[in-house]
Amino acid sequence: MTTQTSDQPLPTDRLALLRWLIFTGVTVFGFGMAWYFGLFRLMLASDKTYISAIVSVLYVLTAAHCFVRTSVISRETDQALRVLAILKNGVDEFRIHQDEVETSQGVRLPAGKVTNHIRNLILKSKLQGRHRLDQTLLLRGLADALRGPNQLGGFASDSLMKLGLLGTIIGFIMMLAPIAGLDAADKVSVRNSMGVMSDGMAVAMYTTLSGLIGSILIKCQYYLLDEATAKLFSLATDLTEVFVVSVLERGRDGQLR
Repeated sequence: MTTQTSDQPLPTDRLALLRWLIFTGVTVFGFGMAWYFGLFRLMLASDKTYISAIVSVLYVLTAAHCFVRTSVISRETDQALRVLAILKNGVDEFRIHQDEVETSQGVRLPAGKVTNHIRNLILKSKLQGRHRLDQTLLLRGLADALRGPNQLGGFASDSLMKLGLLGTIIGFIMMLAPIAGLDAADKVSVRNSMGVMSDGMAVAMYTTLSGLIGSILIKCQYYLLDEATAKLFSLATDLTEVFVVSVLERGRDGQLR
């Protein structure tokens, strides 16, 4: 029997990606204003430790990772919604053909993690026989697959915060170091010490500021990502419990196993 795909317009959901783009657009506008008024150049020139520059680079890399993960979750949500639209038309049986899942009507489910989860449920149902189908462990595996890469956000946010605190400590060390050998009677020495103390204070303040801003922005981005991931997982749980598990637990004679 030949397979086919649904001819009906399939739903899409790009809200997660749109929210990330809006947030990033506002952030880029703020960074552009800071660059226009010379705040970035002042920060990079005043920070002798280059910790602020390191924080900026790490922020850009982490934001790029968040964009990739948001795109993946948005695409998986699209596929899950398309699977749901197909299953709502009514399915009496599932088949696996060359690692692809087909319905009794010959409609092929779109590829994705949700379809992979459905394929695992079908295989488990066939292997375990006429027993009640429990998908708890499979759902845990799906949750780990969806949320696992997102853990980089918490690590990156914490790392940026700690780099800012490290710069604060280094800046205070630079600021207090000249006091030990300061000769109050030597005006030249006092003047030079004040310059070093000013440089140390600048390092402490700019690294703290860059670390805090970077950490907060990363937290916000990955919060939006986690929210979209939780929505996808909830959708996968609902559609499998209602439209897949119920079909697999029903025998060919229409009776529950």
